[in-house]
Amino acid sequence: MSTTLFDSTTLGALTVPNRIAMAPMTRSRAAVDGTPTELMSTYYAQRATAGLIIAEGTHPTAAGRIGPGAPGLHQDAHRLGWSYVANAVHDAGGRIFVQLMHAGRLAHPSFLPDGLHPVAPSDIAARAEVYTAGGRKAAVRPQALTHEQILDVIDDFAQSAVRAMAAGMDGVEIHAANGYLLHQFLAENANLRTDGWGGSLDARIRLTVEVIRAVAAAIGPHRVGLRISPGNQFGGLVEQAPDTTYTALVQELAQDDLAYLHLVETGTNLDDRIRAVWPSALVIAPMVGRPGDVTKVHAANAWLRRGADLVAFGRGFLANADLVERLRVGAPLNALAPHGLYGGDHRGYTDYPTLGQLPAVDA
Repeated sequence: MSTTLFDSTTLGALTVPNRIAMAPMTRSRAAVDGTPTELMSTYYAQRATAGLIIAEGTHPTAAGRIGPGAPGLHQDAHRLGWSYVANAVHDAGGRIFVQLMHAGRLAHPSFLPDGLHPVAPSDIAARAEVYTAGGRKAAVRPQALTHEQILDVIDDFAQSAVRAMAAGMDGVEIHAANGYLLHQFLAENANLRTDGWGGSLDARIRLTVEVIRAVAAAIGPHRVGLRISPGNQFGGLVEQAPDTTYTALVQELAQDDLAYLHLVETGTNLDDRIRAVWPSALVIAPMVGRPGDVTKVHAANAWLRRGADLVAFGRGFLANADLVERLRVGAPLNALAPHGLYGGDHRGYTDYPTLGQLPAVDA
């Protein structure tokens, strides 16, 4: 009997009732200081029927902020705000990981506090624009991290994960994808270092590996996921040999007993190679499907047959808080609001009335 989206499975020690994950999507709804708001609690609780919610990218240190309205998890106020989100999701019967993400060179001085400046593996500006309160601005030249600062970044991730557990989260996802700091260390054109953090393949993957292991040591590997996007050029990154880089990274972490690996589909043979060498749960974020197919159902079912354990749905959840039930009963789906995406973020969409009794919220 073939696996369906509505079969239960496990992620580490967590049992999930279906294989539909809610992908992390930037919503810019946090308070000015990065504290999660009541609106965020409502938003995530509405979507608690997902097998797993992966909450939006959250900075583990002030210098890692991605933009105005982005949530943090490096202060006690942040932990308290996230505890309300976790409680709301759990009260609604859901499960939630929070994604920890350091922006690196995609941060901007205009929204960093206390005179902080963006940091990166090397002092090379991204050929990209950054979203700020004053609109899109060109990315600035970052400061290259010192060895001691890199060690601080590793500790920042670990301490943020501890705060996530104290807030009642079910786990954390480490974001090493989509052009942000850990991905910058993986990419040859952003990481020109020749020390132990760049140059060779082992050195380029080192930061991601050490962050994962520090977080796993702090909260348990069964509560840790990792997201990767091989070959993704967001933020101006160019990877010369993603097959080699990510095969090495995945093999290095394959015996660490992590809860899951979250792979952004590449559409190449690398996808199946990663599935073959990764021993635990694989969450797949399929490539964009046919126009209008915001749920990617056809791609999801195909990936279940190829060995994925969960499939991450993004935009379909924005317009359909009760997406899981709509898919289950074959109900019509709300269309997305007529706003374009920019970058990899999903700001600008409106939440629509739901099929059941959940109230709508304004984006």
